[in-house]
Amino acid sequence: MDRNDIEQSLRNAGLTPRGAFHPEAGDGVPPLAQDIPARTVYLAGNAGPHMWRAFDAARTGRPMILDEWSVQVLSPLAAQFGARAVFPFERPYLPFQRWAMRAEPCHPSPLGLLIHPDYGVWHGYRGALLFAEDIELPQADGRANPCASCADRPCLSACPVGAFDGKAYDVPACARHLAGNPEPACMDIGCLARHACPVGRDYRYAPVQARFHMTSFLRNHHPNNAGGVAPPA
Repeated sequence: MDRNDIEQSLRNAGLTPRGAFHPEAGDGVPPLAQDIPARTVYLAGNAGPHMWRAFDAARTGRPMILDEWSVQVLSPLAAQFGARAVFPFERPYLPFQRWAMRAEPCHPSPLGLLIHPDYGVWHGYRGALLFAEDIELPQADGRANPCASCADRPCLSACPVGAFDGKAYDVPACARHLAGNPEPACMDIGCLARHACPVGRDYRYAPVQARFHMTSFLRNHHPNNAGGVAPPA
């Protein structure tokens, strides 16, 4: 199996290759099938406008959620390569954040999102392909966490309702703000705390994509819901 073929196929489908790794005990990677362990995991997601353009084109004329589109594009690729497609929204939930930190130089940020040295917090994961083959991979990218050298941490003071304190995310406060204000800036351009981060600004979501994610977040996390989730992806 050629990793270049895998990565180009992901790009052709509208996804960004988000790194790969060889799983070890404790990574929580399921088998392809009974007695067939996964030996390589390829993550697929978004960074930049490529995914949004593909998704927006696919949903023209009918309603579609992003999870549905993710299944539609990754499942045929899994069949093509003899792999198994798995998704972060399936239950029981798989440890995609742990996998991301194995596959790329991703690190925890004060917002609860993973930060990437290039993409900042403007990226996401839509699924993964599990392979039975031990595919040759490039040397791991060992770049450090950008937050470690950020003394000011403007992300923690940018939220209009103080939903972030560096340790927890106050989901009800965030959702109440969005629901109680017809046109808050957060709905128009995306989470203001994310915008305050100086890393990856070239990858910020366009307003139409930001509003889509914020609307989905508000629909799924009504103010009566408890916390325990990450900010809108």
